[in-house]
Amino acid sequence: MRLVAALQTSDKHGVATPEGWQPGDKVIVPPPQTQQAADARGSEGYECSDWYFCKKSL
Repeated sequence: MRLVAALQTSDKHGVATPEGWQPGDKVIVPPPQTQQAADARGSEGYECSDWYFCKKSL
């Protein structure tokens, strides 16, 4: 059931779900396509460990 919920969430919100994801956990957002989008990530409320790897809560 957890796999089905993860796949449905990924499809519905356009995000990726990490291994072992459960509803309520943070999801992975796609990497930015431009430098301006990467710079804007800091003010959008994402939890970023690098410029291309950010998570958010749904």
